[in-house]
Amino acid sequence: MGFWTGLGFTLLISAFLILPVLVSVLPGITANQFEGLSSGLTTRWLREVWANYGGTVLLSLQIALSTLVITLLVGVPAAYVLARHAGVTARLVEEALVMPVAVPGIATALGLILAYGAVGDLRASWLFILVGHVVFCLPFMVRAVLAVLLSMDLKGLEEAARACGASWPQRFLGVILPNIAGGMLAGSLMVVTLSLGEFNMTLLLHTPFTRTLPVGLADAYTALRTEMASAYTLIFFVLIVPLLSAMQWAAGRADRVGAVR
Repeated sequence: MGFWTGLGFTLLISAFLILPVLVSVLPGITANQFEGLSSGLTTRWLREVWANYGGTVLLSLQIALSTLVITLLVGVPAAYVLARHAGVTARLVEEALVMPVAVPGIATALGLILAYGAVGDLRASWLFILVGHVVFCLPFMVRAVLAVLLSMDLKGLEEAARACGASWPQRFLGVILPNIAGGMLAGSLMVVTLSLGEFNMTLLLHTPFTRTLPVGLADAYTALRTEMASAYTLIFFVLIVPLLSAMQWAAGRADRVGAVR
């Protein structure tokens, strides 16, 4: 395949993927969705969305960042233990962690409601949604970090640090973590993306007072407010694209630093 043929094919696929995105956000910045750009640009729908649904955007960010912190605190040590004690038991634990991903989100949400829905006021709190997001996103963090740990000579690295007199906390914090930074950032990228866009599980876990961005977006489409839904989608992209770009840049930088080491 020649260069120009490959380039043309790539551009065609890119246009195929990007076109629905452009079409979905266009009504949110035009005065009349039926007339398109000829009706003029407006920020009316964006202002209405922020006035009516701004709380859902902030709550989604709060849940996504909280999910990220918890999955890092739990997932990184879990991946380390699985890598240090590889065997049948570790494989079974790893497969058990992936189960929530294989099961439909609605089924997982129903299980959480039945198991923990009657615990105090948890059902009415945003923390209940956070629990669901952690259950769903944790396997992605564990898998991303575990892949990096298994690709290195973990025991040899620790033995070298031990020979230099480093204690276990020093070995873990000063040697292991810097070497798996790329995996942690890759996992963070997946966790934030999945949490911000998670809908199936959140649809059952939310209440009228704990509505997230995807649920609010679905409500706007259900109400046939295309302009509002489109503006909602645009706000989502404005939030997620810079965040993901920054995290991808950080992940690439971590990989380059690791390669130099």
